[in-house]
Amino acid sequence: MNSRFNLHHSLFIGFCATLLVVIKSMLRMKLGFSGHSMFLMSLFYLVCYGATNKVGSITLCGLLSGMLAMILGVGKGGLFILLKFTLPAIAMDIGLLFIGTLFSLKVRLILLALIGSVAWALKSGVQDFLVGMDINIVLLQFGINCLSGGAFAVLGALLVPLILKRLDAHDLLMKNGMRDK
Repeated sequence: MNSRFNLHHSLFIGFCATLLVVIKSMLRMKLGFSGHSMFLMSLFYLVCYGATNKVGSITLCGLLSGMLAMILGVGKGGLFILLKFTLPAIAMDIGLLFIGTLFSLKVRLILLALIGSVAWALKSGVQDFLVGMDINIVLLQFGINCLSGGAFAVLGALLVPLILKRLDAHDLLMKNGMRDK
């Protein structure tokens, strides 16, 4: 299998990154509980992976999303915006190296979403620790963020097989795209 990204993959990665940032900026809601941003992140990162079937596609999508969010001024935090988008993506790709094709597509997507949510919560925990929060509060907040982010990430991951089936039905996936068989 060719390990390089072709034009079709690159366009799809860019499309997922742009759509993630645009939808996130359009739905700037403060819902009152943490983790809701992991729904869109896991959804688009995993659709990107499912359509390209290449390790590194999630990281590229996260990096593009972070840079686009910084350019457009989506959210607050300066350089932390780039980390907010990129760290879960890198963690998902690293997790993908270890789980490979050991599980079915749905289980693999759920595991990757959970790995990404832990990395997302870790970024928040490090940020809280750096501003001087008590370590007990940081750990408690980290646990809450892992649970809430994980729940939203799993919801996003459960939608991915449906989206991939629709993309495949309309012949938008290349032959090496993910198919749940």
